[in-house]
Amino acid sequence: ENRESMLNSKSNRLTEALEEANRLFDGVCRAREAALDAQFLVIASNIGKEKANELHSEMSAFDSTAFAEDLLTFMGINRTEVEETDDSEDVPADFLPSHAWQKMGEEAPKYFRRAPTFHYMMGSFKSEPPVRKQRIERQKKASRGKAERAMPAQLKEMEQSHQEATEKEVERILRILQTHFENDPNTPISFFDFVIDPNLFARTVENMFHVSFLIRDGLAKIKLDEDDLPIIEPVKPSEGGEEDGRAVARNQVVISLDQKEWK
Repeated sequence: ENRESMLNSKSNRLTEALEEANRLFDGVCRAREAALDAQFLVIASNIGKEKANELHSEMSAFDSTAFAEDLLTFMGINRTEVEETDDSEDVPADFLPSHAWQKMGEEAPKYFRRAPTFHYMMGSFKSEPPVRKQRIERQKKASRGKAERAMPAQLKEMEQSHQEATEKEVERILRILQTHFENDPNTPISFFDFVIDPNLFARTVENMFHVSFLIRDGLAKIKLDEDDLPIIEPVKPSEGGEEDGRAVARNQVVISLDQKEWK
């Protein structure tokens, strides 16, 4: 209804309507109200587009007639004086002053400046022919195949050496556990006292990792004492024999230990 007044460039009715719509939208709680808000947004967008099209901005438009008038004025011609004397028969056909084009030429270089060209004081330098690159011969397929076959062997050797180091460490920890138990079989060995390195957290994790192999292979067992704290002791070879030891159900647990608890 107020379309004409909103299209006026001096009117702020469209801005006021948008602000009122934003205020009303805070209380929207039904689908119909949201649909009405969307319909209003379409109408306001169309009005805003029409209002923008009616604005006249001279920043991007170029008026050739006005430019020609300004150019003639700059060259020393007063168009008002020419129009007053236009009725007389004494007006020459070429009414530009003699220095008009020279004046414009002196002004034009200010807007067409270019970087000076580069000249050699001692002449151009002597260019040498480009050095020919040596052609690198490609390796033959046979040698490439040997290299590819050598890589898995190296990785296999690394895995074997790592596995051997782990096995040696597990055997060393087992001997330490057996020695502690033989020296004092009546005193339970605390699991945490056995694996924790008070000076290095990473070493503690490695100890727990290696002890897990002893538990998995049935070489040691962990149980709870009277205070429900874990204790560890080696498994004697005579306990039930190998077949009975394999038949015993083994329980696996996950122990969570962060640096705060380790400290």
